[in-house]
Amino acid sequence: MEVYIIGFCLFTVVFLAVVKLYQVSIKRAFISNVKLHGKTAIITGANTGLGFWTALDLAKRGARVILACRNLQKAEEARKKILDEVDVGGDVVVRHLDLSSMRSVRQFARETYEQESRLDILINNAAVSGLPAVITEESLEFTYATNYVGPFHLTNLLLDLLKKSVPSRIVNLTSVMNILAHVDCDDIQAKKGFHPYDAYKNSKLMNILFTKELARRLEGTGVASCCVHPGVAATDIFRCLWGSSILTAFLGLFFKTAKDGAQTTVYAAVSEEMRDAKGEYLSDSQVYDRTRWINKEAYDEGLCKKLWETTEAILASIDSDSH
Repeated sequence: MEVYIIGFCLFTVVFLAVVKLYQVSIKRAFISNVKLHGKTAIITGANTGLGFWTALDLAKRGARVILACRNLQKAEEARKKILDEVDVGGDVVVRHLDLSSMRSVRQFARETYEQESRLDILINNAAVSGLPAVITEESLEFTYATNYVGPFHLTNLLLDLLKKSVPSRIVNLTSVMNILAHVDCDDIQAKKGFHPYDAYKNSKLMNILFTKELARRLEGTGVASCCVHPGVAATDIFRCLWGSSILTAFLGLFFKTAKDGAQTTVYAAVSEEMRDAKGEYLSDSQVYDRTRWINKEAYDEGLCKKLWETTEAILASIDSDSH
């Protein structure tokens, strides 16, 4: 038994070392002098991790950055850190947004239209993982609501402002874990059987299906859209998914930092190459479509359309119940 344990530990160390070497070999920092003065960006979940580093980058480029966060205290702390890093006159705003609540999503959208004359970049970054099944007061499962239904609703509510500000962009964050997922449009909230791991990976595939269908519906409008896998980055997502901060800290030695992980999001949001994006899947600051890193279900146009229509029906039901 001891021999097997030692062998397993050695294999794990070698495997992680290979992962680290791979991360180093494909590390692609996005270096660009693109400025965003006069542009407005919304980033969900921008108080920590990937969202924070994305917000910092866009603020340094001169954008007006709206941190859309559930925890206002942490968001204010992030805002202060960002402003400390911005040379002159940074414009960073904090607004409350709870993506698990469609009421909160609608309120955030109303405030955006009231207070903003334009929206150039929408980055749906926020996500949760590793949580047990929790049903919200709107009868939505919390993980699916936060990771998919909320961003879907937010994006559609803000489309008119994005169209008014063309050329504009929508960036949806996903995960390589999508390759292990499956979407059942007859049970998109896993009412037949819930598992935290399945909820996360399935919601990440839904993000891709949503992006693909969104791109088809936005064709010719001047609004670009794409989805981003940030790479395996040491963020709070993994701490929640694995339930151990110690394990996450150890594995973090072999993974990307959150700052490095944010590079592809920034690339998607500001690079000239992605100005006319039409639903591409990105990682390492390049297009990874039609590779082993994306689920084949992503190319099922019928499934993309059915998921969209199913989600619209869920939101219509919530809206009718609220009146």
